[in-house]
Amino acid sequence: MNILILTHRVPFPQNGGYPIVVGNTIRGLVDKGHTVSLISLNEKKETGKQVAQDELLDRIDHRVFNIDTSISMMGALIKLLGKQSTSTDRYYDAGFEKFLIAEVKKKEFDIIQFEGLFVATYLESVRKNTKAKLIYRAHNIEHQVWERVALQKQDPLKRWFVNLVARRIKKYELQQIKGFDGISVFTQQDKKTIESYELNVNLEVIPVGIDMDHYRPEPRKTQFPSLFFLGSLDWMPNREGIEWFLENFHNDIVNGELRTKFYVAGNDIPEQFDEYEALDKIYIKGEVDNALEFVNSKSVMIVPLLSGGGMRVKIVEGMAMQKCIISTSLGAEGIQYHDGGNIIIANTRQEFYDAIQRCTADEEYCKQIGLNARRMIEAQHDIGAITTRLVMFYKRVLPKDVN
Repeated sequence: MNILILTHRVPFPQNGGYPIVVGNTIRGLVDKGHTVSLISLNEKKETGKQVAQDELLDRIDHRVFNIDTSISMMGALIKLLGKQSTSTDRYYDAGFEKFLIAEVKKKEFDIIQFEGLFVATYLESVRKNTKAKLIYRAHNIEHQVWERVALQKQDPLKRWFVNLVARRIKKYELQQIKGFDGISVFTQQDKKTIESYELNVNLEVIPVGIDMDHYRPEPRKTQFPSLFFLGSLDWMPNREGIEWFLENFHNDIVNGELRTKFYVAGNDIPEQFDEYEALDKIYIKGEVDNALEFVNSKSVMIVPLLSGGGMRVKIVEGMAMQKCIISTSLGAEGIQYHDGGNIIIANTRQEFYDAIQRCTADEEYCKQIGLNARRMIEAQHDIGAITTRLVMFYKRVLPKDVN
């Protein structure tokens, strides 16, 4: 098959959930003999950076188009009053639209896959200029993420505003996704949400796939006890979750009974987070050079997600690295977990406290949780098996003469 993948950011380096998913998808497809092209938008703030070198780039045709997604306060106000969605339409660029049309006219693609809502704005233009089947991969149900964020807002004005954004995104999201030939989601929960809208479109659950050979735990290099969080804080649910955790457990870790160290790492950590640091207790690390080395070096992963959606790639990676993970049920959504067997679910402050106390006191318990997690990921998230499911989905959408 000849496949084009469209992304709203360059998925290299693979230092976050979105680029990891896209990169593994491409690798899986190429390994199975398919021809893959990748066209990526590149936000203005990233245009000074070199695209990270990756052997995968030598196996595909990759094009990058720079775009300015910034918006002024006045521009945001105008869009708000004009009933437009500021979070999605900022990814529209007339120059990129012309470039994309030329590319899809130039090659005969069988499948064009849109990775998320931010590139779905080009659906109509692509549809008019290709005979390819168009697939939408929902990394999240975007409006549902905003609805869940609104529920966490205590300020009535902020809650009203976030709900307003959620309603506008929902209208746009449903309008766009019903125009695709097929939709791929990561979780059964997201599938049920889309089915509730009765869109009459091919819909399939295809979980996150990872290359297990890339994840090689080295327990002898793991510090016990230690807690860690790893995630990009430019995604609102991550930021709200870790802020909740730090506000609730800062004193317990620094002065209380939780005798452990806590490390916070990831992209786009705001400067004000430095105020949470406490000597020899809480470390705000920022972006780390090697995420898997960092994960391997710590013993207990914390995922205090209070809003959001889709499947958390960092949990899948953490499980692959044999980590003992304490997560909210929302954070573990879509993963076939067994509470107390391959993960620990905590949805309240007290449940987190109890789980942390046990995990920091019982190293063998932590290790067993991690081993069970690794076995589950090997069985259910291997990239080879996941790619086979994705290709079968493509074939179901394509005309029989193409299969």
